[in-house]
Amino acid sequence: MTSIDFGLLIIRLFLGISLAYHGYNKVFGGGGLAGTAGWFGSLGMKAPKLQARGAAFTEIASGLMFAAGLLTPLAAAAMIGLMVVAIVTVHWKVGFFIFLPNGGWEYCASILITAWGIAAIGSGTASLDNAWSIDLGSNWAALTPIIGIGGAALHLLAFYRPVKSN
Repeated sequence: MTSIDFGLLIIRLFLGISLAYHGYNKVFGGGGLAGTAGWFGSLGMKAPKLQARGAAFTEIASGLMFAAGLLTPLAAAAMIGLMVVAIVTVHWKVGFFIFLPNGGWEYCASILITAWGIAAIGSGTASLDNAWSIDLGSNWAALTPIIGIGGAALHLLAFYRPVKSN
């Protein structure tokens, strides 16, 4: 394994497991799925129970796939979609920096850009894509954000109705 492959593995493992843990927390942490659904509803997400389940599943599945290097560009596209939705619904109005009250969009953008970068580079030799000879072809540097942002845009159009502040 080269140092580049090792670096890709470290990044994939941390980012993927971290995202999967966020999904796990939506199900089993604090208020569980009911609490997550309540929060999503307060943000203006329609069908909040569906949103809570969908977000948790997508975070867990895409996070574990990304960590394992399995269908990496598709896992990265899901991660990008998740982060776009999080930025639009929660973090954009706060501002950029994560240390701002209620957290800005800096962290979500960091996940988004890192996932995109790994999709563009490839998952490396220490991945299931490599071990199972999965080759999705080239062009993922362009396709991954198109799929992720496009999916997020469709999701937001279908389900997001921003709550009007007084």
